[in-house]
Amino acid sequence: MNIEKLHQLYVKQNHSISTDTRKIKGGSIFFALKGANFNGNVFAQDAYDKGASYCVIDEEEYNTNDKFILVNDVLETLQKLATFHRRKINIPIIALTGSNGKTTTKELINVVLAKKFKTFATQGNLNNHIGVPLTLLSITNEVEIGIVEMGANHHKEIALLSSIAEPNYGYITNFGKAHLEGFGSVEGVIEAKTELYDYIISNDQTIFVNPNDAVQMSKTKTVKRHLLSNEVKFIKAEPFVTLDYRNVSVKSNLIGNYNYPNICCAITIGEYFGVAKDAIKDAIEEYTPTNNRSQIIKINSNEVILDAYNANPTSMEAAINNFNLLKSDKKILIVGDMFELGKNSEEEHQSIVNLIESKEFNDVILVGGNFFKTKGKQRRFEEFEELRAYLERTSILNTTLLIKGSRGMALERCLPLIS
Repeated sequence: MNIEKLHQLYVKQNHSISTDTRKIKGGSIFFALKGANFNGNVFAQDAYDKGASYCVIDEEEYNTNDKFILVNDVLETLQKLATFHRRKINIPIIALTGSNGKTTTKELINVVLAKKFKTFATQGNLNNHIGVPLTLLSITNEVEIGIVEMGANHHKEIALLSSIAEPNYGYITNFGKAHLEGFGSVEGVIEAKTELYDYIISNDQTIFVNPNDAVQMSKTKTVKRHLLSNEVKFIKAEPFVTLDYRNVSVKSNLIGNYNYPNICCAITIGEYFGVAKDAIKDAIEEYTPTNNRSQIIKINSNEVILDAYNANPTSMEAAINNFNLLKSDKKILIVGDMFELGKNSEEEHQSIVNLIESKEFNDVILVGGNFFKTKGKQRRFEEFEELRAYLERTSILNTTLLIKGSRGMALERCLPLIS
């Protein structure tokens, strides 16, 4: 079956796609994807029995049903279907990547543009070679603008995702020390992330650029670009970021001055697409972060800044510096290991400890095998269960806490232990 006929089936099935038999949607098309430890072909019959209308498979031995569609490669077929659909809907697609702040920026762009347009943005963390196609295939004919987040931990991934999504606009939040295991160095990060620029430039589309980022300015100096607005000025972050936007104060629910360019980007893109000034202000002020991303949570007499969705040296440094500036009589810092740093791991964890020692916090707790090996005077726990035992016997009152670590550390587990 060719892609056009498969797309007709997909439209007939109300744009419904499934890739997990545990979450089958009735009437959907099931794509039997493969992973390191599973073979989706094995579950095709189960998917059909649970309500899938068709199953796309790529192994002949499982082709036991006239509702099964045999292809050469299921993943490649999913990606080609997504691109075919993207061309059919033919709407502006804004793609963004970067080392830090991708999801926050995506959400801000979405809420701003939603004041004028019917939008659709990447849900959750569907930002890889499977997630981006699923995002595109979730866009219905009613949608007027799509916002697609792109993540990567190796070279050529952003190039692949760009070729699938075919964006009209691109933005890179920043270049930091993230996924160094795959990229090798910050220079490798820059090379990989700017694959988005390569696609945008080769297709004569528009790049949004932060004028305060020297790398972004250098990489785009000879191409079609739109600079972030100089009408958005940072005022303060105590703890929430407050901006001046065309002589009007905008009070966000985002902490940390590192969120200033994220907000500025959303405002700039909103203006570019003609969203009214008052609507942009309302959108920024109404947005509240969720999913362990710089959330401020009240626990009895304590205030917790929970930033446990992800961490790398760049974001960790920014969070610690910002926490140091916050006004509070008592501050406790709880930080967990940063992952995917490869040969740089020991050096980067020690660098964070050195930074912490230059600040003044009432207590510092390091958790995880990487931080456990560092040198310093901080309290250390190699395993989370050791931290759990400590928190269970420790009374914390009238304190501001910052909790930050990589997703694999799941430091949100600290919340019920704080009292």
